[in-house]
Amino acid sequence: MALLDWIVLGGTLFFIVGFGVWKTKGSNSVDDYVRGGSDAKWWTIGLSVMATQASAITFLSTPGQAFHDGMGFVQFYFGLPLAMIVICAVFIPIYHRLKVFTAYELLEKRFDLKTRTLTAILFLIQRGLAAGITIFAPSIILSAVLGWDLRTLNIIIGTLVIAYTVSGGTKAVSVTQKQQMFIIMVGMFFAFFFILGSLPADISFGEALKIAGANEKLDILNFDFDTKNRYTFWSGITGGFFLALAYFGTDQSQVQRYLSGKSVRESQLGLIFNGILKIPMQFFILLVGVMVFVFYQYNSSPLNFNPAATEAVLTSEYADNYKILEEEHLELEQQKRMAQNDYSAALKLKDYNAIEQAKLNVVQVNKEERINRDAAKTLISEASPNAETNDKDYVFIHFILNNLPRGLIGLLLAVILSAAMSSTASELNALGTITALDLYKRNKSKEFSQKHYVTATKWFTLIWGIIAIIIACVANLFDNLIQLVNIIGSIFYGNVLGIFLLAFFLKFVKGNAVFIAALVTQAIVILGWSQDWMSYLWLNAFGCGLVIILAILLEGLDRTLRNPPIKA
Repeated sequence: MALLDWIVLGGTLFFIVGFGVWKTKGSNSVDDYVRGGSDAKWWTIGLSVMATQASAITFLSTPGQAFHDGMGFVQFYFGLPLAMIVICAVFIPIYHRLKVFTAYELLEKRFDLKTRTLTAILFLIQRGLAAGITIFAPSIILSAVLGWDLRTLNIIIGTLVIAYTVSGGTKAVSVTQKQQMFIIMVGMFFAFFFILGSLPADISFGEALKIAGANEKLDILNFDFDTKNRYTFWSGITGGFFLALAYFGTDQSQVQRYLSGKSVRESQLGLIFNGILKIPMQFFILLVGVMVFVFYQYNSSPLNFNPAATEAVLTSEYADNYKILEEEHLELEQQKRMAQNDYSAALKLKDYNAIEQAKLNVVQVNKEERINRDAAKTLISEASPNAETNDKDYVFIHFILNNLPRGLIGLLLAVILSAAMSSTASELNALGTITALDLYKRNKSKEFSQKHYVTATKWFTLIWGIIAIIIACVANLFDNLIQLVNIIGSIFYGNVLGIFLLAFFLKFVKGNAVFIAALVTQAIVILGWSQDWMSYLWLNAFGCGLVIILAILLEGLDRTLRNPPIKA
């Protein structure tokens, strides 16, 4: 990295932190600190909601996902707009009418204290883990690529987030997220247009798309009914819908964003804004990854994008075997460039037979390259069983560091770290709020002043920040980081969503039945995930439906036992 990159990176991050602390200092009431004074406009809410979900994992893993597997991942988000409509119609009016500070406060009003406490604890478990991962994700990748110390990076990112989140609460998070989303989108657009400008002069954007299509990278829709297939139209419209409904409707890190709205209408417009733009944004990020794939059709790429994994195998007894695979990789890259040139020439001549033959050649060479890459992964695993062979998360950062000009590298690194900070800030803000209000305040026999609970929320936010840093320091990579976050959410979200739907729509079901049903459901969902009963996306619908059915059955059983039928 050049001096200009360091200036851009450091200046961007410290501006965000300093602006957040300065703009929101002096929050002395719970309403100011937790709900940001309830005066946020719809665009602030919309950008804050988008920034909360768009962690560094989104901008590191998603392009790599598209590079390897194409655009099909976008189907994961197909249920999101539907979820936004339901939340706007049902959840937001209820939250505002009851004037709650947390989503789980509503559950005590509807059921009882133990149900509120249980759902709060489930939230703390899954969101606490996720907060650690959102710090760990950029740290592990930047440390591997740049050679920076992993733990130092975890501490730096965590400390920067803690600084303004503890200081200003919800308003600090919302205010800084507007700047972060601006930086993120500017950086991604710069990267996209730089990739297009770096392709051979005779390759237009349209031809780049045809090259991607020839390699099955533009296959967006999959109508397969296989429940173990992660990304299909049906899993997105059902599992994705339930995950989005649970995440945006019951997860405090998101609920807190729109509870800060000036009115019901402002909160609803903010979520509709997110629902309209989220799929195009994810589509664009995936398209960046597809264009990176096209770029590497004409430019050299490593056999494995994870430099730490490559180093591990090259310093082992398998080094000679790996070098043979690298030589084969170089030969395949030459063949790939020739095949792509033939395909481009055939497209210009509009010779259908030549196009089809060239396309088959391109597909065959890329298939052989994938086989070679898989063989390299096997060697890496044999050389170092603990090494991360899945290099999806390293594709985009490798492209950034090895191909972008000075200054733009610093901007893209600022994008990654800004995304990590924005998502982590929302999570810590929510974790501190839930701990302070749903557990500490609600279970204390003595009522204290507003200032006391603001101070308590700040301390709990700080504690959760430290816990997140610790989790980041001991975490391990799990296949693909963006999947890990969604898996953690899917294990818990369906159960919690079912509890809220019972609260909203099934008034005859009482607290005891819901509490027992929730405990049983959570155990079954964890068992189902561990035994791989279905793709993790389906766990959301499964958990939601199971807790509702069990609660209805338990309530019916309880009423029967309390009021047995009179014998004639």
